[in-house]
Amino acid sequence: MDGPSQPAWRGRIRFDRNELSGAFGDIGTDFPLLVGMILAAKLDAPSVLILFGVMQILTGLVYGMPMPAQPLKAMAVLVITQKLSGDILYGGGLAIGVAMLLLTLTGSIDWLVRMIPKCVVRGIQLGLGLQLASLALRDYVPSDGASGYLLGALAFVLTVALLGNRRIPPAPFIILLGVAYAFIFKLDAARLAGSVGFFLPRLHVPAWPDILTGFVLLALPQIPLSLGNSILASQQVATDLFPERRITARKISLTYSIMNLINPFFGGIPTCHGSGGIAGHYAFGGRTGGSVILYGGLYLTLGIFFGGGFGLAVELFPKPILGIILLFEAVALIKLVRDMFQSPPDTTIVLLVGMIAFALPYGYLVGLVVGTALAYIGARKDGTSAPSTITAG
Repeated sequence: MDGPSQPAWRGRIRFDRNELSGAFGDIGTDFPLLVGMILAAKLDAPSVLILFGVMQILTGLVYGMPMPAQPLKAMAVLVITQKLSGDILYGGGLAIGVAMLLLTLTGSIDWLVRMIPKCVVRGIQLGLGLQLASLALRDYVPSDGASGYLLGALAFVLTVALLGNRRIPPAPFIILLGVAYAFIFKLDAARLAGSVGFFLPRLHVPAWPDILTGFVLLALPQIPLSLGNSILASQQVATDLFPERRITARKISLTYSIMNLINPFFGGIPTCHGSGGIAGHYAFGGRTGGSVILYGGLYLTLGIFFGGGFGLAVELFPKPILGIILLFEAVALIKLVRDMFQSPPDTTIVLLVGMIAFALPYGYLVGLVVGTALAYIGARKDGTSAPSTITAG
């Protein structure tokens, strides 16, 4: 069918080899957090995987660009390290969904966009990139010993050789490399076949005590990271990579809140958007919502048909492969701070905020406050009314 709507639709949703490659650009971040929460909080694996896949698909359709859903990182780390229950996790997810909805409806998100300097957002992106790179090189790549190093080296060389190649994108090949490694050295094909079934999400209604406890233990530590990376930095990266889309912080905040008003009632983990996810999908070739939809389809398939044997399916993605994907996602994120290097004061704040976010407890909150204060102090000394802030989109 010919018509003016066809090119616009194809520009928003496309399924080709590059979108397939981009679909794996965020798996290094998401997959270990999903696995860790399922095991630590004894969550229902099919529910988690199905809802996570559904959120990816809905987000891809809404934005028409690589704007994936991600696990809420601070919440995930707290649940994994403190072995918090699934009920508290769901309560915290609903609490933060309500909080972000209030920020959106009251216009507070727009106020934050106007007030927080761009150099501070770039510093938050730098800190996140450093954390992802550290996780990749310290924990993931060395995890399988000598064979893991060899596998990681092959994946690294393959990615470097094909990165940016629109005809032969790298991610499908390194994922296949990891699957082949798992089948040869780890997986029992008979046990995997025996785990096949049909699963649906379990309904769940969060109780008020769990919502209150989840707000205190999980939502409050998560909010600074969400404001910095999930909302403000994501809006900046979307503007950097897709300026024609004019994605606003309010829209990102609204879809963030809606996801978390749905997830807890169907056994899904709390989710957000993230600048690292956009950068990862883009770095591996994703340019439309198709990469996110394909990514969601992977989790949806795992949850519906393989959710009962998810412990085995985990081994399909060796950690060294995830580490290499995570490393390139980190590099793509860190590269975005280059536009601050022409101004020495901005560069100083970027590096300071980045190191604070990387190294300190509650580093994203501390970096946000310290960096913003220094930027406004510096602007007053220079005689300007305010530092440069995030593009409004």
